Amino acid sequence: MTRRRADFTVLCTALAALALAGCSQDGFQLDEKQRREVSREVAARVNGEAIYTADVELEAVARGLVVSGAALRSGDEAYKQVLDQLIDQKLMAQEAHRLGLEKDPAAQRRLEMAQERIMGNLLVESVVAQQVTDEIIDKMYAEQVRLQQVNDQVSVAHIVTDTEEEAEAVWLRVEAGEPFESLVFNHSRDSATRMENGDLGYVAPNDLPDPYPVVIANTAVGEVSPPFEVEGSWRILKVKDRRTEPPKTREEMRPEIATFLTLSEVSRILRRLRTEANIEKVDGQTYTPESAPAPAKALTGDEL
Repeated sequence: MTRRRADFTVLCTALAALALAGCSQDGFQLDEKQRREVSREVAARVNGEAIYTADVELEAVARGLVVSGAALRSGDEAYKQVLDQLIDQKLMAQEAHRLGLEKDPAAQRRLEMAQERIMGNLLVESVVAQQVTDEIIDKMYAEQVRLQQVNDQVSVAHIVTDTEEEAEAVWLRVEAGEPFESLVFNHSRDSATRMENGDLGYVAPNDLPDPYPVVIANTAVGEVSPPFEVEGSWRILKVKDRRTEPPKTREEMRPEIATFLTLSEVSRILRRLRTEANIEKVDGQTYTPESAPAPAKALTGDEL
């Protein structure tokens, strides 16, 4: 299982090298669920030119000073720090314009290249918004959990109820401190395990119906899962012991999956664009589709 995780990381790293060759990291926000609406609220004016609060917030996220989506107030130290830096940046840009530095041919080419990088970043952000959804991440996580639990042996117990409300009430009592085992007899309708404190013994998670494998992966030893539905009934599950290393939780694996999905899509787009483009290198050789980079493959059991 450790080898599988290492291979997964190596694959993501390799894809990152491909995609980031054309995209700077300041616009590469993998966890952005929605594209930010551009605010026209002004944070400062420098010689009449505006710096917007949205610019301050985005810059703070890009520099890792705040988490994307977190509230950033004008009184926060990060806000003040970034705003002061943007003011200095605006002043230097204005002075460069006053001196006419942007008219130099070399400067113009650098500005064009900067614009190309920004456009590449916008394309990546568009890919994230459209392709990196919670539904797709959940599907891939379930696949990864199955692969990583192939040889797992986990001791579990459960309580089975008829309704979500019953399961929720039992789970809240466990969360409040009541022992899981003390609630099984009076609340579980599974006659086969009710007299055994709900114990299912050591099981292979993949042998159980969905969503047992994912629930087991997300529940630490000694912990009880939130209620989940299986085949028309509701359950809460306790993981008592593991004979193998547990897989990563969904939240732990989410950044890796989001990275893989994003970079896979970028690789696919680059493949298509290179195939459709007419590219001629300086040595006079004409670019052919056969020399285009191979698209990233989806993660499967055989490849991890």
